[in-house]
Parts: sequence; C-alpha cells; structure tokens
Amino acid sequence: MSGSQTKTEVFTVTEMGDAAAEGGKSNTNNKRRVYEQYVQPCLAELFGTSLFMFVGCASVIGNVGTTLIQPALAHGLVVGVLIKAFGQISGGHFNPVVSVSIYLCGGMKLVLLLPYVLAQMIGSVIGAFLTKAVYPSSLYTSSLGGAFNVVNGDLGKITLSEVMLTLILTTVVCMMAVNSQTRTPWAPFCIGLTVTANIFAG
Repeated sequence: MSGSQTKTEVFTVTEMGDAAAEGGKSNTNNKRRVYEQYVQPCLAELFGTSLFMFVGCASVIGNVGTTLIQPALAHGLVVGVLIKAFGQISGGHFNPVVSVSIYLCGGMKLVLLLPYVLAQMIGSVIGAFLTKAVYPSSLYTSSLGGAFNVVNGDLGKITLSEVMLTLILTTVVCMMAVNSQTRTPWAPFCIGLTVTANIFAG
C-alpha cells in the first residue's frame, strides 16, 4: 500500500516538474516571438535608415563634380544593398511613405506602422547628425547639409513632381516586393535603380 502511494507521489511531482519546465520554455518562446516580430524589425528600420541617410547626405556633400551621377548611384546602390540586408527582418522600407504604401497593400500589420515611421524618423536624424560629424562645418553648410539645392520656384509644380516620383517608387516597391503575383528576388536591385532614376529625374 505504501509502495503504491510513493509511486503516485513521485509520478505527480515529476508531472508538475515537466509542466513547470514547459511553462518556462513557453514563456521564453513568447518573449522571443515578441522580440522577433515587433522589436527587431523596428531596430532594423532605425539602423538601416541611419545608414541610408548617412550615405545619401555624404554622397551629396562629397560630390566633387557638378553632375548628379555620384549622388544618384550612391543612393540607389546603398538602398538596394540595405534592402537585401534587412529585407528578411523588417522588409527594408527606410521611408515612411513606403511603409504606408506597404500597409495599404496588405504587406504589414497596422500595429507596426507607427513604430516603423518613428524608427525611420529617428534613424534619419541619426544619419544626418553622423554626416555633420564627419564633414567640416564649412563644407556641410555650403552643401546645405546634403541637399542638392534650395528651390524657390512654383510650390505646386515641385509638389507634383515629388508626388509623381514617390508614386513611381511606391509602385515598384508594392509590385515587386509585396504583390504575390509580381514579387521577385530582383526587388532590391530594381528599387535601387528606381531611386537612382528618380534622383536623375528630380
């Protein structure tokens, strides 16, 4: 009688221990899942946007010629490489308008949209500060911090051109990276070329 009671107690204690171990693993898995689905993508957007902004501004400030070839190629190449590097983690948006477009196409969750935009804005500021830290203040000021030039023209025409260039970019992103029928592994390359073409045109 006492032998059977002892066996039952041992069995019960073992079951409880297994349940506690499984509960601990489940809790760890949940934390890991939350990190991978929500925290890691935002960090990737922040870091990627910082790098993109740094290279973009630096390519304009350090442009020794009068042509747009250096800045256009630098922007296009770096965005293509960064999309390839971070695409599996965050999608490689690096632009609030791109994130909004991808959300509207069903390519991301609504809960990530605002954190993505905030991460991209903070990343842009970090990239700009890094550029300012690297270049002499006189060169930074003379190049307007990495802007091509200041346009004092017709605001309507300028806005229309920005809308059209952004439409081209978001269309390429949504069709080549989000749409299941037209998605392609060549998306980072094509998006980079689109950015380059937009800089030449804009």
